[in-house]
Amino acid sequence: MAAPSTWLNNPAHARWLEAEGDRLLQFGRASAHPDGGFAWLSEDGSPELDRPVELWISCRMTHVYSLGHLLGRPGSASLADHGMTALRGRLHDDAHGGWYAKVGPDGPSVTDKTAYEHAFVVLAGASATAAGRPGGRELLDDALDVMLKHFWDDEYGMVVEEWDQTFTRLDDYRGVNSNMHSVEALLAAADVLGDDSLRNRAQRIVGRVIHDLARGNEWRIPEHFDADWRPRPDYNVDDPAHPFRPYGATIGHWLEWARLVLHLRAGLGPSAPEWLLEDARALFDAAVREGWAVDGAPGFIYTVDWSGRPVVSERLHWVAAEATATAAALFQATGEDAYAGWYATWWDYIADHLLDEDAGSWHHELTATNQPSSQTWQGKPDTYHAFQATLIPRLPLSPTLATALRDGLLR
Repeated sequence: MAAPSTWLNNPAHARWLEAEGDRLLQFGRASAHPDGGFAWLSEDGSPELDRPVELWISCRMTHVYSLGHLLGRPGSASLADHGMTALRGRLHDDAHGGWYAKVGPDGPSVTDKTAYEHAFVVLAGASATAAGRPGGRELLDDALDVMLKHFWDDEYGMVVEEWDQTFTRLDDYRGVNSNMHSVEALLAAADVLGDDSLRNRAQRIVGRVIHDLARGNEWRIPEHFDADWRPRPDYNVDDPAHPFRPYGATIGHWLEWARLVLHLRAGLGPSAPEWLLEDARALFDAAVREGWAVDGAPGFIYTVDWSGRPVVSERLHWVAAEATATAAALFQATGEDAYAGWYATWWDYIADHLLDEDAGSWHHELTATNQPSSQTWQGKPDTYHAFQATLIPRLPLSPTLATALRDGLLR
């Protein structure tokens, strides 16, 4: 008997995803900064050349265009190489190692070294290596060396957050967002290099954050900690809409973690513990229960407090993108039609509210009534989440994106 038809096994839907990915690749071309790296794009897609070039954007776009090259999209290789040049040049601290978070015309405007940005350097290096770009393997080796030497804390099985420029003074703050992206980066590097030790480190982070902290907190992941990894539940209570460190629990991260858990599970194969799938399901269910349309309008809210009450109700584009990707991953892991149903629901929401057919890309933020907003995000700085959402439903859960494309596994 044939499997029930869903969007996730429909070739016509796969073609739609491919077309949307191509639209995003075209939109992002304007972000190549003439001085090196990738610029922040405004709402209409024009580069804001007066802003410093940011490391996380340059890494994400290098990753995206490495994937574009692996997809056979002409012009993607030169953009990936443009990012590589900046990561090996103006964004790199040749004196002390590591990378600057922001660089302007007069040099670095931020000199502290943070785990969040450095995780994306590893991801960019892994994707560039898989894409066969010149210098990709050297960048990946350098980035992993910095991550494991300076950011990896073997006692806790986590990454620390922020050093000064010379890697001599470590800030007391510890954060889960950087650990989440470190899992993503470690899994990508593990697949590209065939290095199980990197996947084992990712498993240690997942075990601590998800199986210990989230499971024991009704799946509301604590995000902020002190130097001894004690939770700081009131952190940024006066700045609840912070783009990287908001107060409370971040709904989109529950979805993103659930997907990463499934990538880890698939990468581990028969040795994967059973709780990985159980926890991914639970995170997904919590995100739907506490985040989706809880204020009477469609869309995922940004954050909730520690009782599950909404704090910031703006809808951020990356949350919807991660929702579709995670629903697709859970459908692949379980075959259960409920996940395919949510997948279609959320792509309909994206088409109705987030796709910007006039100016290109997606609106990065909407109000609680789904009107374009800029409380947390201004403009359209990158296409990373949205572009990945067009690929993940068409790829296996393991290996991760760049290696899967390199190995010809696109469906």
